[in-house]
Parts: sequence; C-alpha cells; structure tokens
Amino acid sequence: MVTKLILCDCAGTQVLDGSEISTACGVQCSKVCTSLCTGELRIAAELLQSDDQIVIACGQEAPIFRELADELGVDHPGFVDLRDRAGWSEQGSESTPKMAALAAEALLQLPITPSMDVISEGTTCIIGPGAVAFELAQQLSDTMAVTVVVTDETEPVSRTYDVVRAQVRSVSGALGGFSLRLDALQQLNPSGRGAFAWTEPRDGAVSACDILIDLAGDTPFVTAPGKREGYLRADPRDLVAVARLAFDAAQLIGTFEKPLYVRLEETLCAHARAGQAGCSNCLDICPTGAITPAGDHVAIDPMVCAGCGECAALCPSTAITYEDPPVAALLSRMQTLAATFRRAGGHTPRLLVHDSHGAEMIRLVARFGRGLPKDVIPLELGVVSGFGHAEILAALAHGFARVDILLSPTTERDAFERELPLVQAIAGMSTIALIDETDPDALADLLYTQDVPQPLDQPVLPLGNRRQITRLAAQALRPDASQPLPLPEHAPYGAVAVDTGACTLCLSCVSLCPSGALIDNPDMPQLNFQQDACLQCGLCKTICPESAITLVPELDLSDRALSPRVLNEEEPFACIECGALFGVKSTVERIMEKLAGSHPMFASSEQAKMIQMCDDCRVQAQFHSQDNPFASRPKPKVVTTDDYFSKRKDH
Repeated sequence: MVTKLILCDCAGTQVLDGSEISTACGVQCSKVCTSLCTGELRIAAELLQSDDQIVIACGQEAPIFRELADELGVDHPGFVDLRDRAGWSEQGSESTPKMAALAAEALLQLPITPSMDVISEGTTCIIGPGAVAFELAQQLSDTMAVTVVVTDETEPVSRTYDVVRAQVRSVSGALGGFSLRLDALQQLNPSGRGAFAWTEPRDGAVSACDILIDLAGDTPFVTAPGKREGYLRADPRDLVAVARLAFDAAQLIGTFEKPLYVRLEETLCAHARAGQAGCSNCLDICPTGAITPAGDHVAIDPMVCAGCGECAALCPSTAITYEDPPVAALLSRMQTLAATFRRAGGHTPRLLVHDSHGAEMIRLVARFGRGLPKDVIPLELGVVSGFGHAEILAALAHGFARVDILLSPTTERDAFERELPLVQAIAGMSTIALIDETDPDALADLLYTQDVPQPLDQPVLPLGNRRQITRLAAQALRPDASQPLPLPEHAPYGAVAVDTGACTLCLSCVSLCPSGALIDNPDMPQLNFQQDACLQCGLCKTICPESAITLVPELDLSDRALSPRVLNEEEPFACIECGALFGVKSTVERIMEKLAGSHPMFASSEQAKMIQMCDDCRVQAQFHSQDNPFASRPKPKVVTTDDYFSKRKDH
C-alpha cells in the first residue's frame, strides 16, 4: 500500500513545496490544493476511495474529512498539521525542512497504549450539607442510585435517595471503585410519624460507590482531586458549580477505557531490602498517591494514576517505565524529526516539547502572531512532566541544538527541579530550558530571540532503557570526558567510597544491593564494585554497621564503569587445624584479642582456639570436648537376668 500526503495551502496563505517534502520524507505528495475542505472536497473524496494510505496535511478541518470518510464507508485518514506549526510563520517560506520533518513523523506507526475497562453503573455518593446535597441528589435520583452522607443536622424530606449521617474517615479508589470508611454512622429509620429517626452512631462502617461528589467545602478527601477520575468537587456556596456537577456526573455512567500509563517491574525496584529503606523517589514525587510501599518494592494503583510520568523520569532502576508513549517510540519520533530536518537541508533544529495547552498556543500565535521560527520543531506529548533527563539527552544526541519544554498551568513541575540540573551536569551545556509562558506572542518573541548553539556534528541514535540511553547520549555529547562527571545530589548514577580502615568486609552491603553493583569474591575476603550498575539508592550506606560507605554521585563514561573493581580486600585467615582459608585475618585476630581469656565461653586456651578454626574443625573440636553441647545423657546400662535376680531378697 502506497502512502500519499495530501497538501493544501489553505487559500494560498502558506508556501508548500511538495517535491522537496516528498524527497525528504520518502512519501508521495499530491498536487497542492487551495481549498481542499470546501471547493475541492471532491478531490479528497476521490483520494480517500483509492487503495492508498492517505494522510491529509490539515489539522483544523480533520472533523470534516472524518465525516466524509464515514459517508464513503472508508477508513479515516491520518492528519498532520503543517500550517499552524510551520507554514503560518514569518519564516514560512523557509520552513520546508520543518514541514518534511513533521510529515515524516506523522507517518510513523506508534504503539497503542495498553488500557483496561472501567465500569461505572452510576452508584453515586454525595458528601456535604443537606441544604445543597439534597437538592443535587433529587436531580440525579431519576437516573442514578444516590446516597447522601449529610454532614450537618438537616433533615431529609424525600425517600427517593438514601441518606446517612457520618464523618468521613478516609476515601480510596477512583471511578467505578471508590471505597469510603465512615465513623459515627447513623442510618435513617423511615418508620413512624413526624421527623425521621436515626440509629445510634457506630464507627468503622465501609461503603462503596462509582462516583463521589464532594460538597463538604473543606479539605479534599483525596490528594490531587483534579486528577482523580470520578471525584467531583465544588464549593457548596457556588450554586452554578454545584448545578454543573449534575451534568458531569451523568457523563460518568458506562464502560470507559482507562490507559495504563506506567508499567512496574517489581524485581528491579530498589525501594527496600530486608526491612531497610532504600529508594523512595516515586513515593515522594507522585502527586496522586497512586504509589504505595509493598514490601521490598512499591505498588501502583492504575485507577488512581493520572499519568504524569514523573515516577518513571526519576526511577533510578527503570523498574517503572512510561507507556504513553514508551521511551523507544518517543526516541523514534525525535530521531525522525531531526534526521528528516537535516536531510531536507535544515540546520540547527530546536525541539519544543509541549502538551495540548502548548498546541493551542502554537495555533494562536500562527493565526494571529509571528508563528514559530523555521528551525523550532514542536513535539506534542500527552504530558511533558515525564520528559526526563534521558529523553532530553537523547534529543541533544539526535542532533537538536537545544531543547525547550513549554509548561502549561497544570504541568507537574517537581521532577524538573531534579532533572534539569542533572541534564546540565551531564551535557555540560545550558541548552535546556523550561518555558513558563501563557502569552502566545511572548512565546514567539522568546523563540525568535533565543541563542542557538551548534548541535552535535555527528548525531547518534541511543537505544536501550533509560540508563543505557543516558550513557550513550552522554558519551556522544562529552567525548573528551576522561574523568567521571560530578553530578548533583540524589542523582541516579554514581560510585560508593569505602573507608577501608573501618570496613570489616562483613559484606552486608553485598547481600542487600538490589542491582548487583556490589559483588563479593567467593575465594577471598574482597568487596568489588561495578559503577555502571549502581543506583545510588543508599541501601548499602544504610545497612553498613561501621558507617564505612559514602555515596559519590558521578557519571563515569569510560569502560572502567562496566567492569568490577576492588574497593576493599584483606588476607584470609588460615585454620589452625586444617589450614583451610576462611574469614578475614584482621577480624579473627581482633576477636581473639577481645574475647580470649576474658569471655566465659573462651576462658581457656583450648576454647579460644576454636575462634581460629574453620567451620568443620570447630564442630569437630566442640564435639570431642568435655563440655560438648551436642552430647546427650550417658547410655543406660543394659539390664541382664543376673541383675534381676540380684535384686530379689528371696534369692
């Protein structure tokens, strides 16, 4: 099947060079139309009915072409917006390389984000004062099963919905699976005349619902309430906002597709080992509370996860990976953009990473302002908060001169506070910036006046997981780095320094190291370290009984980091009985000095010698000693007939 790109210059308002675009991105282009969505719609219809795979270079009128495809009974075409992102610009006549790059990116086959079905049957719980909650419950009760948890003494007058009085202790879950714990629960007794009666209060009640409406007007019952699906909240004093909740709640009945934004590989997680705390990056950064400890690893509630991606950006072991899109797909998009831009004759491309809010700003500045510069290539993501140091370094390694991340008012920013200093330390350049601008014209002015450094002369394609991508990209950006690069505190790369004077080679650190960076030697007392595997999780430092370990955040780009090196070693002790090597000589001598002759178990010289024996010889010596702890009672004497008769007095 041939892929064909349908071009339209939107009433002659942009310059399109179909030949150059076709050559650069390897796709067949149509003749340039002028009014494809109106007067030339028949051309679009003819092309849609062909056997070719159609991509239309128009984003604004995509709904019209989808409706046309439905009428014709054919598959929907693909779309790429060349006009707003490239053609409508002060430098639009010079934007052919950028158009080719954007077209090539639109032709990529990207993986589908995994998802799960969420079923909401409309069971709704409203929490708040009766005056507001009862009215909203009345509106919803015709189509939904409603329970009101009234927080004041207001008496209900209707039985079309359930009412209880209670104090909400905690709320967990999300759309289709909320769980509430209630104290001081009083249920309504509908019997009798006059005002309804209430049962005696009781604590520890549990309830469940699909949709939770919070009208309490107090602290939200969940963290990040704006990101919790199925959790609706309004100020009870704002009657317009409360009325809007009735419409919002009605839209939450049915079966919904919930993206599984992240994937967790529990065996790689460095959260804890043997009850000792290690890495807590994801727990500290998650804005929704979707991540909780679960023994030696963490657990992620996919229903609560809002997909910000910060946990994946900060995870040192790649135990958490982002799936919307996966890092491999994202790198493929960036590499396609940079390579096609250069192939079409462009120079010094700049990458502008943005979300849907940034896309709207780009459309506004294209229609009413200066548009984007010819070398600024926009890359739209669902969220930008998960665009971490590995992705930024990969973009620079692909040949982008700089990377700018356009923030929106709802962007989570905590991860960037750690990721940007890390990138600057590794890349050795200040070609990364956050743009926190909501004025489209100010955004354009900033981009037109930016300093544009020279990109990498020979771009590379980093592959692998995020740690491998970082290493390969850093090697391309810092080819002359003969010494380890110092990194900020809490960086996920580094070494460990061991105080050999304090270290007793007990090897507790080896047993707890989650990544295998610390290695023992089965043939002699030796502590080895492979720097490339170190996560800087701190478990070794925590468990060391002598406080002999210090973390050193750095990135060694040489081959030394890929091979084990000795941190500490000592001469083994030779068993005084069989000569077998065991333990550490200095440790055995230190124990002899402290215990021999002073401890009750080693008071005599013979007892003290057991300290200097290997395991087998120590057991043998203990077994043959007079105070053998393994010995049982003496064997009873065998009773004979003579013994029996000797005891008889009549014999």
